Amino acid sequence: MKKYLSIFALVIVISITTYSIFNLESCNNHQEEILNYSDTSITEPVKVLLYGVNIDSFDIIEGKIKNNQNITSLLSSYNIPRKIIDEIVISSDTVFDFRKIRAGNKFVLFHSKDSIPKTKYFVYEHNAIEFVLFDLNDTIVIKKLEKEVKVKQTEACGIINSSLWNSMYDKKINPVVAIELSEIFAWTIDFFGLQKGDNFKIIFDEQYVDSASIGISKIHAAYFYHMNKDYFAIPFIQDSIETYYDENGKNLKKAFLKAPLKYSRISSRFSNSRLHPVLKIRRPHHGVDYAAPVGTPVVAIGAGKVIDTGYKGGAGNMVKIKHNSTYTTSYMHLSKYGKGIKKGVHVAQGEIIGYVGSTGLSSGPHLDFRVYKNGSPTDPLKMESPPAEPVSKANMTQFALLKDSLVNMLNKIKIK
Repeated sequence: MKKYLSIFALVIVISITTYSIFNLESCNNHQEEILNYSDTSITEPVKVLLYGVNIDSFDIIEGKIKNNQNITSLLSSYNIPRKIIDEIVISSDTVFDFRKIRAGNKFVLFHSKDSIPKTKYFVYEHNAIEFVLFDLNDTIVIKKLEKEVKVKQTEACGIINSSLWNSMYDKKINPVVAIELSEIFAWTIDFFGLQKGDNFKIIFDEQYVDSASIGISKIHAAYFYHMNKDYFAIPFIQDSIETYYDENGKNLKKAFLKAPLKYSRISSRFSNSRLHPVLKIRRPHHGVDYAAPVGTPVVAIGAGKVIDTGYKGGAGNMVKIKHNSTYTTSYMHLSKYGKGIKKGVHVAQGEIIGYVGSTGLSSGPHLDFRVYKNGSPTDPLKMESPPAEPVSKANMTQFALLKDSLVNMLNKIKIK
């Protein structure tokens, strides 16, 4: 008997030990290893749970909230008595506000398998994680619950052929990663100027609910090769704030963004003698023209104070921002201004200050963007933006240890 008990105990230990499996999805091999252990001596059927409810004795009906549908019309369509619906609404008053149900969100009904089916449970999904469970068995019980979120650390890499987005799509990488990566390197890489052959590596945590990806929770490290230069992003906590730094401890955030909008192309560059497209004469053009559709948002490249707005002749609708004692920027030919943008207001870096247009002396929709350093025009494309605070000397040893570990992990990722 002791022998059999020992064997049984060993099976239990193995089962518990292997219940959770850590999986690192490599850049070159998107496979998930799943280990299955079975004990043929166990014949008890496994309970299948949905939202924590055993579904064996229920028929499941799933659907999505329709436009202009409320809780009463929804539940009435499944023959739930009005008395019960009223009780649900009253009971949920302190738990969930039914006025906040949104079209397109999922709902689930659990119907008994009786000759006359009755709704025993009703579930409304607030989002991918949060849901409300309505237990209608005896006394109505309403609970706000969350699904289990599993986190998988993942490696990804790729070579740019057309755009970062397309490269990630081709590699079946969550497109949110492209957004995260472009935000991390927003101050150092112009993602609208990527070249064919540029490449990237990234290590990140991806969240899953019910085997479906719901987003990215953390970027552990990133690398980008652009214009024959290596760029690293290392997250490090300093003064209770996590920020990304390069391999030398310099803050990746800069005082200014690389560009004030998402543009399709640069139609004209900084020049002391440009043939004006409308006047057909040569004159200085001390700015950069970004071609973009009318209505494209234009953002402040850095925090500052709006010192001028209005229609300025050939410049059309214009916004001028003073960032500090050295730099001032202007944004011209706008179709309209951002909400609340007027002389005297303070704006944050990345805040929308207007929208692309073709007002003033303009041959087509574009943004004429200008930078002034100590009052003199300077080429925005050649401007060196001052960085934010680097890793302090007191934290440099700790940062170096983290950096060496993460860079080593990135170097092991082979780009194909």
